[in-house]
Amino acid sequence: MSIQFITNEELYKYVIEPIAQAKEYVWIGTADIKDLHVKSQNSVKSFLSILDSLAKKKVLIRLLHAKEPGPNFQNSFDKYPLLWSNMERQLCPRVHFKHVIIDGTYAYTGSANLTGAGLGIKSKNRRNFEAGIVTTDALMIESIMNQFDDIWMGNHCKNCGRKEFCSDPIL
Repeated sequence: MSIQFITNEELYKYVIEPIAQAKEYVWIGTADIKDLHVKSQNSVKSFLSILDSLAKKKVLIRLLHAKEPGPNFQNSFDKYPLLWSNMERQLCPRVHFKHVIIDGTYAYTGSANLTGAGLGIKSKNRRNFEAGIVTTDALMIESIMNQFDDIWMGNHCKNCGRKEFCSDPIL
């Protein structure tokens, strides 16, 4: 069992880098989503290229987010047609948690959104101050997965008090 508290730049190492190693599935929950960029040898590339590589390996990708992404994300997303049919997306305006679950054996939960200032490679002086935990503890991962799955399955949609903000109801 392992539980580690991480902050700021560590989030990139302990959240973004492990996503690329997924074998079966990656679930990502975030309030905000932008076209964040990641390291690529001596350059940078869109995080969506990592998800595209996973889709090519038949890794299941679920993305649960609170609002529609902006035009930069949409423009990048359009460059990866494999993701159009191989990445499942749900929108729930009440989602504020930030979770990443990898293969049911590794998870992150914390404050960082799927944005450059949160999880990306922004410089030390431009990134947000973030904190979270990464874990391999089975019970903690199960709890994180249960919260994600509960929203994913629309278990709160029927009685949701924010329906007027939901442009694409899960149910």
